[in-house]
Amino acid sequence: MITNLKQFAEFIRSYATGGGILIACVIISLLVANFGFNDPFNGVLETTIGPYTTLAWINDGLMAIFFLLVGLEIKDEVLNGELSDKQSATLPVFAAIGGMLIPAAIYALINLNTATGKGWGIPMATDIAFVVAIISVIKSRVPQSLQVFIKALAIVDDLGAILVIAIFYSAGLHTTYLLLALAMFILQLIFNRFNVRYLAAYLIPGVFMWYFIHHSGIHATVAGVLTAMAIPHNIKLGFSPLKKLIHLLENPVNFIIVPLFALANSNINIVESLAGGNIINPLSAGILFGLLLGKPIGITLFSWLAVKLKLSKLADGVKWTQVWGIGQLAGIGFTMSIFMALLSFADVELQSQAKFTILVTSLSAAAIGYIFLVRVKRTTT
Repeated sequence: MITNLKQFAEFIRSYATGGGILIACVIISLLVANFGFNDPFNGVLETTIGPYTTLAWINDGLMAIFFLLVGLEIKDEVLNGELSDKQSATLPVFAAIGGMLIPAAIYALINLNTATGKGWGIPMATDIAFVVAIISVIKSRVPQSLQVFIKALAIVDDLGAILVIAIFYSAGLHTTYLLLALAMFILQLIFNRFNVRYLAAYLIPGVFMWYFIHHSGIHATVAGVLTAMAIPHNIKLGFSPLKKLIHLLENPVNFIIVPLFALANSNINIVESLAGGNIINPLSAGILFGLLLGKPIGITLFSWLAVKLKLSKLADGVKWTQVWGIGQLAGIGFTMSIFMALLSFADVELQSQAKFTILVTSLSAAAIGYIFLVRVKRTTT
């Protein structure tokens, strides 16, 4: 139990600090875009390094490492963490499902039969770094069971995002590259079967798998998740390659990769976005209502149904009003929503429109969730 509490505390500290750096990068990116430095900044992003641009390396390469860490954390939680016990796992799982389905449905209805209909995955996402950063600020006012709940919910939410990307946001498949990627994955599984503990035995095939998947039509970030699935966890000698890799990746991902993604993709010109009338349209409305209303409604409703059907139970000390507050915080889609927007639309104008709305909505969700949780605590003490 003590070990689990220490791991949870480390998780909170890592993501909270990373969230602070993330916010700083967003501010820098916005300043660059709005004070005349956007053209040279975009020139850097479009610079070709090897076969790809700087932006492509960030969005396809570094984000694959991000999803590798997410995959490792999901596997760890399923085997030994918050998702390992059925009773503990069911509530955040149901909550996450509701928090994905309802926002997607709201967006799809608003954008029915429009050119932006493909963006239904945008409001499904939750930015775990921002959410945990806010939770860390008010953790004295939030029960630890609720903190664990949002952590588990965010992890399941990330898994849902991964599945959506793999199934719905892939281009036409190229069989040869897909078979080569499959061969790399099988090689990793063979290493796992024979208890090979060297991380290089999994990471080197993972790099090749990333290249093959990148050219297969499936988004390259999936390679990170597949590699995570193959890396062994429980070794008889007591050494876990999975735990070691999580430890190695947490700081680089939270302090460098995710902030760098935000820096590269948050350069939104606010004046141009407002002047272009980008707020009042189906795309913006779908994102706005999906994240601000769909998230809390879906999370609270599906949690309530799970408890009423006795499929799960609400943790001691947690109130339904606090679950709604967590649902509001989950409306902070930011980096994951922006990532979904980039996959949804090839049109740069639509991408900019979506990013501006995601920024405004995520800030609103953060403020509403923060105020709601603080006031709920005050009224119950």
